[in-house]
Amino acid sequence: MEVNRLDFYIGLSLAVSSSVFIGSSFILKKKGLLRLASKGSTRAGQGGYAYLKEWLWWAGLISMGVGEAANFAAYAFAPATLVTPLGALSVLVSAVLSSYFLNERLNVHGKIGCLLSILGSTVMVIHAPQEEEVASLSAMAEKLKDPGFIVFAVCVVGSSLVLIFAVAPHFGQKNVLVYILICSVIGSLSVSCVKGLGIGIKELFSGTAVLKDPLFWALLICLAICVSIQISYLNKALDIYNTSIVTPIYYVFFTTSVMACSAILFKEWLKMTIDGIVGTISGFLTIILGIFLLHAFKDITFSLDSLPLYLRKDPHWFAGGQQAYMALPDNDVQADDMRKSARGGN
Repeated sequence: MEVNRLDFYIGLSLAVSSSVFIGSSFILKKKGLLRLASKGSTRAGQGGYAYLKEWLWWAGLISMGVGEAANFAAYAFAPATLVTPLGALSVLVSAVLSSYFLNERLNVHGKIGCLLSILGSTVMVIHAPQEEEVASLSAMAEKLKDPGFIVFAVCVVGSSLVLIFAVAPHFGQKNVLVYILICSVIGSLSVSCVKGLGIGIKELFSGTAVLKDPLFWALLICLAICVSIQISYLNKALDIYNTSIVTPIYYVFFTTSVMACSAILFKEWLKMTIDGIVGTISGFLTIILGIFLLHAFKDITFSLDSLPLYLRKDPHWFAGGQQAYMALPDNDVQADDMRKSARGGN
């Protein structure tokens, strides 16, 4: 589908502004949850809902609502495979703001991981496949009837139910991936609903009576259910785990789910060139590498003091302000020299 140039820039602007609002919402929500925890209220991770009385949490929810609204509008103007990867900007916004307002410091590995995630997202945007044209709700209905998408939707719903009722009660507070997986797989369906509703709203403004179409209301109800589940489990993840960890991991899994859903629903990969496929996969792998660096080394404090002894600087300075690096003697070599000297003395 050839995206109109004006629509492209409108969608791009909306997607960027959406990331700013959503990235900020994580900080506001976390700040509100921390205030509640300091008061001794039952935490969201333990099933409490005291956050509903906290104004900071509501400010975060409103910020997320504005961001999601902008995101919603962006899907109506641009392909999902263009809009979704730009969510990486929310990772950067959240990481920067958390260092100022939550005192959550990222080590060197985490900063490199964030940069790699953004780089990978940019590559994915450049090579993003173009979805087939869906200009009406009737065309969207035909897409939703595709057997491949039906199988995908059944798998998503089934896996979500297993995670919610079987896995989350036992492992949700031990593994950050549990709550995030629930948000991500459900999110793939919510984006499909958003895309369909965006098309319906554009038709509504053009004079089509879409409000009489049952599909419009079905998509709206499905979206409300999906978003409610996402908000609930995202709150639990934010309450228990570090914001700078939750945000990037959520982005990766959410983007992967949306890309898979969009590819199945709109058959985007069928018309892609080889370099486009390679570029998209490379961008995705770069994001995965960035998230690995961020998550695997989050508890490691990296500084000059953590370097091996033989790489540390010698206290004596050379002329010109240069400082030498000295290799400390190897104990095994010293022991060998002493044995040779002892044998020579005999």
